[in-house]
Amino acid sequence: MEILLPPKSSVNCSCSLGCNTLGAFSLKGLLRKINTCTLSFVKLLSVASRTYYTLEFVKPDVVQQVQESYILASVLVLKCVRLYFKSRSGAYVGIYIGTQMSTLPSATEIVSILKTQQIKHVRLFDADHQMLNALANTGIEVIVGVPNDQLLRIGESRSDAADWLNKNVATYVPATNITYIAVGNEVLTTIPNAALVLVPAMQYLQSALLAANLNFQVKVSSPLSMDMIPKHFPPSTASFNSSWNSIMSQYIQFLKNTGSPLMLNVQPYYGYTEGQGIFPLEYALFEPLNPNNQIVDPNTNFQYTSMFDAMVDAAYYSMQSLNFSGIPVMVTASGWPSLGGSNEPDANIDNALAYNTNLIRHVRNGSGTPSQPTTPVSTYVYELFNEDLQPGPVSEKNWGIFSSNGTAFYSLTFSGLVESPANSSTLPGVFCVANSSADTTALKRGLDWACGTGSANCSAIQPGQPCYQAGNLVALASYAFNDYYHRAQASGGTCSFGNTAMVTRTDPSHGSCIFAGSTGASNTTEGGTGAFGPVGPSSRASRVQIFSAFLATFALPFLV
Repeated sequence: MEILLPPKSSVNCSCSLGCNTLGAFSLKGLLRKINTCTLSFVKLLSVASRTYYTLEFVKPDVVQQVQESYILASVLVLKCVRLYFKSRSGAYVGIYIGTQMSTLPSATEIVSILKTQQIKHVRLFDADHQMLNALANTGIEVIVGVPNDQLLRIGESRSDAADWLNKNVATYVPATNITYIAVGNEVLTTIPNAALVLVPAMQYLQSALLAANLNFQVKVSSPLSMDMIPKHFPPSTASFNSSWNSIMSQYIQFLKNTGSPLMLNVQPYYGYTEGQGIFPLEYALFEPLNPNNQIVDPNTNFQYTSMFDAMVDAAYYSMQSLNFSGIPVMVTASGWPSLGGSNEPDANIDNALAYNTNLIRHVRNGSGTPSQPTTPVSTYVYELFNEDLQPGPVSEKNWGIFSSNGTAFYSLTFSGLVESPANSSTLPGVFCVANSSADTTALKRGLDWACGTGSANCSAIQPGQPCYQAGNLVALASYAFNDYYHRAQASGGTCSFGNTAMVTRTDPSHGSCIFAGSTGASNTTEGGTGAFGPVGPSSRASRVQIFSAFLATFALPFLV
């Protein structure tokens, strides 16, 4: 008796289709697609298993085919399930790593920083081989980039695209957990002459992924600039620059076909500084707005509490204007510069800390946007290091959290609203002090708030204590403001106090009066470091493990 088995490639093709078209990722859809994956070989396995147990004269090669079919079925269905749970696990926060630096830390040093900060997702500017080797076996999910200067070659040659993929992706997986390829960066707005090869480059890379059987593991997209949307508010009327409609339709159709996200660089810093005062700073920094200054889309009545959400929604509505929906937005760069030139007052550490802290909190709560409240927006903070070789104004060189020697300009906490002791300052050498020209009534109000509601430790400015200066309201307020700032900055506290305070690097400590952040104060950090990673990773892993156990229980008996 002979058993005819269909080629494994046909089973693989069926499952690839099922997993790649999960679309909206409902549980019902998952089950339906798994059914699509399995129907092609359920009958085969049923016949083969009965024959395997009842016939002693089954040919060895047939037994091997049966075993391979079971393994293939288990692996492919599990991949579908992992894809589903990954889509439902909530948004994560990653970080972008650029290379425009005069002194770039070694790959080993960079990965050490990532591990220390518990960063689980990174976007690389390119596909640097040293970085990919250093990231091996860390579990960190990686976006590799095709630099703009390589786009033309890949977009004009299918073989060059396959060669790029083999050298920069296939060689490193699965040890290095590459999950996305970012094809170029802001191509349509920075190198428009390459526009015609953008979608072909993506298609050629996708074909190479399919040939390498990596289309489950790695998705292809291309980061867009917000400049592609000439007017982002109100979001409901937003649309892409019409001169690119043909290419954008092809681009979005590709994303739809492959289950890939629309990658978008979202920088409210530019939206605010170029907005000529239309929007308040608080709106750009995710901070509470004055009740009299709420921002509402007049067409949908959606209230927007942050420029970030409005920009992301503008992308969703822009896709809708081209008759596309159901494609998630992934923010591949968002941050705030910590230093600017004399004409860039809003580029400062206080704003950078506030923006990035609030951004992380906002993304991690998984609330989505007003128009897409159930679709979390995974986001990559821009960026890990300052890039001093970037052209342009001072601010362009100062978006990083770390300097090239690994010293943090400020620290981000990712584990929630946790107050740190003032002497565990994460901002050494940075101080929040009262403005000597501020109104005295406002200063007194700020001092009372800091020592009361703000929970600053004001014992050192009591009579008889080292920082007490009778009649010097500015000195007393400076100590209280600074103590509050260093306790609360990691969870979003700012140096404002009704515009009566400012950030400085001049140490106000004197004698035995030591301010938090001074090199004369203890900076021993207490507690663990927060993580950039996804919400509930252990929860997601446990669900996949449960399903793995399920497959093992029912499949392994046939693999004896």
